[in-house]
Parts: sequence; C-alpha cells; structure tokens
Amino acid sequence: MFESALADVAFLGARLIFGGILAFMGVNNLVDAESMIGYAEFKGLPAPRLLVPLSGGTLIFGGVSVVLGVVPALGAGALAVFLLASALTMHDFWSLEGEEAQNELNHFLKNVFGAGGALAFLAVANATWPYALNVTAL
Repeated sequence: MFESALADVAFLGARLIFGGILAFMGVNNLVDAESMIGYAEFKGLPAPRLLVPLSGGTLIFGGVSVVLGVVPALGAGALAVFLLASALTMHDFWSLEGEEAQNELNHFLKNVFGAGGALAFLAVANATWPYALNVTAL
C-alpha cells in the first residue's frame, strides 16, 4: 500500500493504537454496563439496556476490524457512525455550564476526532493493508 517499509509499520501502529483503544473502550462499556446504562438513562437515551451493549459491541467489532484488517470498511464505517451519533446524543456540552460542560466538550471532541480517524481508515479500506488479514467480505 505504501512505498516504504517505515510507512507500512507506521500504518500498522496507527491501526493498533486506534482500533485497540476503541476495542478496549468497548470492553469497558460491557464490563461496566450497569453504570453505562444509568448514564444513558440520565441522558434520556431510549432503550439503554439494548443500546449500551450494542455500543460496546460496535466499539469492539470496529476496533478489532481495523486492527486485523477484516472487513475494515464495515468496521470503520460503523465506528464513524457510532462516534458521531454518540457525540451528538451523549455529550451535549452546549446545554450545560461550568466544569460539567467542559467535561462533556472533551468527550464530544474525542468522539468527533475518533470519527475522523474512522473515516480515514474507511477511505483506504479497499486497499491491501500491510500486516493485515485483508478480508474484505465475510
């Protein structure tokens, strides 16, 4: 995919960091599901007992997909949609004040730049990735 071995290794590093952290976040969502459900209820999310495990699963699936290069278009696309939706529905900094607003702004921005990273992986999903399984269909 790239013209130098260093670029291949850097791309692998980017996949490991990006996908690994998101998969880890998904595991944490599932391990701490009850508090995540409580937070989702507090935010007024519909069906939090369904959506919290679904969000954790999406983070795990998308993260592992990017790390391994298995259906990366599906994984990266799912991550981009989830992260943007989560930013807008869960991190409403514009309706808060003070420290709470700053905390939600930080989470909002984290999700938005994560979505940007997911879109970058989506843009190259059809290329052959170095050090990847390169499975594009199940």
